[in-house]
Amino acid sequence: MTSAEASGTADGVRNLHEALAAITEHWQPHRLTSVNDYDVKVVKLQGEFVWHSHPDTDELFLVVSGQLTIQLRDRDVILNPNDVFVVPRGVEHCPKATKEAQVVLFEPVGTTNTGDAGGDMTTELRELG
Repeated sequence: MTSAEASGTADGVRNLHEALAAITEHWQPHRLTSVNDYDVKVVKLQGEFVWHSHPDTDELFLVVSGQLTIQLRDRDVILNPNDVFVVPRGVEHCPKATKEAQVVLFEPVGTTNTGDAGGDMTTELRELG
């Protein structure tokens, strides 16, 4: 797959804000593009997710708009627009957004959104239309 095919456009260019504007549901990650063995995902978050961990990978959060709290067992990490935070592999966490937050995630291809927790909020990665 070429980088243009991975990005979903003929010229390989994707606009972050347009991609986020196309998302209509919360907690439903969409692939923006792929880099090597990583997916670059965009997602809108509101409310509280589930406590989970990713035993085999770190997870990077980049807040585009809004505010996101990454709850950890020993503290809360508050992220504002343009803030980046990496949850280390195996660390239990629970993302929470009181109001809508727009977020970019960097994760290895095939990473499940609910990690080791599973449950009703587990979803397949969606492609942007």
